[in-house]
Amino acid sequence: MLDRRYFPRQVVASGGNRWDWALLPLVLALLFALAYGGSQMARPYQLGQSMPISLDPLVLPYYLLRTTLRMFLALAASLVFACAFAAVAAKYRAAERVMVPMLDILQSIPILGFLSITVTGFIALFPGNLLGVECAAIFAIFTSQAWNMAFSLYQSLRTVPSELREAAEVFQLSGWQRFWRLELPFAMPGLLWNMMMSMSGGWFFVVASEAISVSDQSIKLPGVGSYIAMAIEVRDLGAIGWAIGGMLVGIVLYDQLFFRPLIAWADKFRFEEGSGDEAPRSWLLTWLRRTDRLQRVGLVFTRLIDWSVVLLRRDHDGTSIKARPRPPNATIERVWDATLAAAVLLAIVWLGRFIHTEVGWSEVAHVFVLGFYTMVRVLVLIALAALVWVPVGVWIGMNPRWAGRLQGVAQFLAAFPANLMFPVAVLFIVRWQLDPNVWLSPLMVLGTQWYLLFNVIAGASSVPTELRYAAGNLGLGGWLKWKRYLLPAVFPSFVTGAITASGGSWNASIVAEYVTWGDTTLQAAGLGSYIAHMTAIGDFPRIALGIGVMCVFVMGMNHFVWRKLYALAEDRMHF
Repeated sequence: MLDRRYFPRQVVASGGNRWDWALLPLVLALLFALAYGGSQMARPYQLGQSMPISLDPLVLPYYLLRTTLRMFLALAASLVFACAFAAVAAKYRAAERVMVPMLDILQSIPILGFLSITVTGFIALFPGNLLGVECAAIFAIFTSQAWNMAFSLYQSLRTVPSELREAAEVFQLSGWQRFWRLELPFAMPGLLWNMMMSMSGGWFFVVASEAISVSDQSIKLPGVGSYIAMAIEVRDLGAIGWAIGGMLVGIVLYDQLFFRPLIAWADKFRFEEGSGDEAPRSWLLTWLRRTDRLQRVGLVFTRLIDWSVVLLRRDHDGTSIKARPRPPNATIERVWDATLAAAVLLAIVWLGRFIHTEVGWSEVAHVFVLGFYTMVRVLVLIALAALVWVPVGVWIGMNPRWAGRLQGVAQFLAAFPANLMFPVAVLFIVRWQLDPNVWLSPLMVLGTQWYLLFNVIAGASSVPTELRYAAGNLGLGGWLKWKRYLLPAVFPSFVTGAITASGGSWNASIVAEYVTWGDTTLQAAGLGSYIAHMTAIGDFPRIALGIGVMCVFVMGMNHFVWRKLYALAEDRMHF
């Protein structure tokens, strides 16, 4: 039974109001959709059983429900992973030295690599049930969402203002209290924008995640991704148009019912007042705040969180020496470093044996040359995307009115799968006899350039009002304004976006450098086309070689380029 002490009198005493009744159909519809979609995901299924995919537009609402449910389950798992990763990596230096490179490796592994490794295991976990295949698809979508959110939260935790850190030390907050009361609220605006980006980025790989190959069989799960794959296979431009329309409807729905209310709610967590006079608004959040019964449900969860913080509170006098951070133990660090060195040495020995027996050193040299071609494409495309989207993101982020209007448009553009551009790219290149090595390259950045935009918008929207007024009073303009004010303000967010955009571009190279439309295939020289070709012919040693070389390139860029920029952001380029 609920304790009346924890709820406003009008909420407890009332049996509901007209706003409760107005939202009741919406709540019931959502619950029914979730229950129906969940029941279809767990129905009986035997490997080899046919699941035909229809291109009838009337089935698109059902396919959209199945795809959206998978993406939200993956988003929830990604949020839990991001919180755990960022909290540990940002607080423990020894763990950071392992976890951050590991995240670089995971980000660079193509979704095809995850599927080939995990799908058999998931099916074995749920024999005779479709849930195993569904879990494999959800995990594949998770791998396209989690890394971006983890990098965003990690970057935010590393750049918490020093005065807030000092206050937390003086008050001797526990680890959970510091994370829940300081670090997560500080990171909330950027995290939410990256959640939107991750949700949209999941659409980029939804075709691969819903069309799974296992034991020489192709399993197409009912969903928008498999609908698109079937339309591409039979060259049905009308079906592709219906798929785009269905995606647009789905994005508008979850933007209005989920992300827009969260953005408006999270505005209260800003470290400073926002850079604009108009706060984000949501019609659904306004309705929820006028209800009685739904507020009561929300207050139950809020009270449970408050109890967890109180239970983990420690007594202190605010001046104890225990409030000061403890220096790392040198002995433990040396043992940890030696363990890592031994593990790296063993990995090098095993890798040498694998190369010598399975592929040969000449093949390794050839793949590294292909990796260099793809690296040049990635760097050029990220630079061009930054020149376009950094100014646009700054303008949107510092104008909340336009940010609210363009939020749904940006999500739709970010969610637009590159696969739907294959017909245009193939027809254009074949018609004009263009070089695929050049003109297939833009497909790599179609889905990943939005990581830059969303992160820059998040950074610009959190610029303190005082800083904005100070820049205006000093009359900053032109390049001086960008150099002294705007670029430092968004630089940490830009680096996070650049890291995730770079990793996503490497991953996207697999589908962008090896494009198929019906019986026409175009191939550009690069590491992505190498992996795609070896996957098509089933050469597993060379698939592993291609993925390993891609990991080397991604980690090298992260260490020698992006990590240097991260250090600059932490030391000088943030407020």
